[in-house]
Amino acid sequence: MPFSELGLSKPLVKAVVAQKYPKPYPIQLEAIPAILQGKDILGIAKTGSGKTASFVLPILELFQRKSAARNRYIKALVLVPTRELAGQVAEVFQTFGANLPRPVKTVAVFGGVSINPQMMALRNAEIVVATPGRLLDLMASNALQLSDVDILVLDEADKMLELGFEEEMELIFDRLPRDRQTILFSATLGDAIQDINTALLHNPVKIEIVEEEQNLDLIKQIAYRVDPERKGPLLRYLIKTNEMKQVLIFVSSTRTADNLVVKLNKNGIQAAAIHSGRTQGARTDALTKFKAGRLVALVATDLISRGIDIQLLPYVINFELPRSPRDYVHRIGRTGRAEAEGEAISLICPEDEHHFKIIQKKMGKRVDMIETEDLDLMGY
Repeated sequence: MPFSELGLSKPLVKAVVAQKYPKPYPIQLEAIPAILQGKDILGIAKTGSGKTASFVLPILELFQRKSAARNRYIKALVLVPTRELAGQVAEVFQTFGANLPRPVKTVAVFGGVSINPQMMALRNAEIVVATPGRLLDLMASNALQLSDVDILVLDEADKMLELGFEEEMELIFDRLPRDRQTILFSATLGDAIQDINTALLHNPVKIEIVEEEQNLDLIKQIAYRVDPERKGPLLRYLIKTNEMKQVLIFVSSTRTADNLVVKLNKNGIQAAAIHSGRTQGARTDALTKFKAGRLVALVATDLISRGIDIQLLPYVINFELPRSPRDYVHRIGRTGRAEAEGEAISLICPEDEHHFKIIQKKMGKRVDMIETEDLDLMGY
């Protein structure tokens, strides 16, 4: 079924076509008509399943039928767990809404940067994408009001709970009108999400998309057995010999990320780190340059990777393995998206081998291991 049959107006369908969306993702097929009908949504879907457009498009459509909001009285609120995701979701709203008959202003607000420019940007905003802490700061300053909110979206609600936003979310919920539409998306359906469902959602349409994890066939997985002291040279060898132009490298700590970036740059590989220890400006700059192809390597920690969404990312490298098999799948799922092939490489030291076997067993796939002891890494 094409987007034109989901209840979207011609200007929005035109915007979708301009962004080269070939056809709706499964979650979009179910969510868009239900949201347009005013129904609450409980969506269980992984990052990369197309869920952002599944709520952005119908919200923009509904706003074409509404009168403009009063200044500082927003009409839609989207809560997200990270700064990067806030900027990413707001950008999707802005992209699809750029040429609509009735302009709709969307603003992203998040911590880590000065609050004053955000307070100014909220003037005449109708849709706000926010992290919970910064939203509460803005509410305390009377920079915006929630009493007119018609639509609440909780995006990656499970991650917000994991990060300890539960108390902030409760404070926000108390300020929202009871008569509203609520849309909740989560990667998992645990007890905490069920509690939110019971408390906030009214007779929701439940949508569960599980096929994303089955898309690993599009990802070519390779592992290299390497001694710890040769891991850095091997990484640089792989980037240079494979002539990688865009590679996302995962590490387990901010210190490793920073050290790795220094060594990559010293060896002629343009790289930047993106993690919680960097300023928001530095993180935004690194991600912008990486997406534009002005950086070869972006070195990231797992949490920050939630805001990295690049449709045709060719390479992902696990410089260090994550703690859980689920995080491993999430990492390598940054490539092989939008039905395009990708390559995921893992560097495995002897102490990692047992853990990597567990990851492969949970994933249900065997990854070929390549020996590197005879590989000449001099000069790398």
